[in-house]
Amino acid sequence: MENIFTDEYFMKKALQEAEIAFEKGEIPVGAIIVIDNKVIARSHNLTELLHDVTAHAEMQSITAAANFLGGKYLKNCTIYVTIEPCQMCAGALYWSQISKIVFGARDEQRGFISLGTQLHPKTQVTQGVLASDCAKLMLDFFATKRK
Repeated sequence: MENIFTDEYFMKKALQEAEIAFEKGEIPVGAIIVIDNKVIARSHNLTELLHDVTAHAEMQSITAAANFLGGKYLKNCTIYVTIEPCQMCAGALYWSQISKIVFGARDEQRGFISLGTQLHPKTQVTQGVLASDCAKLMLDFFATKRK
């Protein structure tokens, strides 16, 4: 039997979160955290609603996953995020010891790769999953803001 639980499958769930953010007027970034093919946390940017610059989708998901697991480490977990994590989120992911980061579109200006931010040495990274869909949502959002 074919495994339906692919990176694309879970990225579509992160995109659903990003669409919720878009509808709320938040920068449309969505994230989910998965362990054993089970979604244990989901969120989207909440910086405007909470008046909190740290309320990124990744940060919200890290907190929810840690609460679900009853501990601060996210070993054997994968985060799916629509846009490359920023330096702050990459730092939090480092400390969480998350096993894998999968993201859609690159953030050439603020992403952790361009800024040279270190991840935990055991963390694997996969990039470019549904990148065009993730980037399009972001471009559409900023196009509406510029009108």
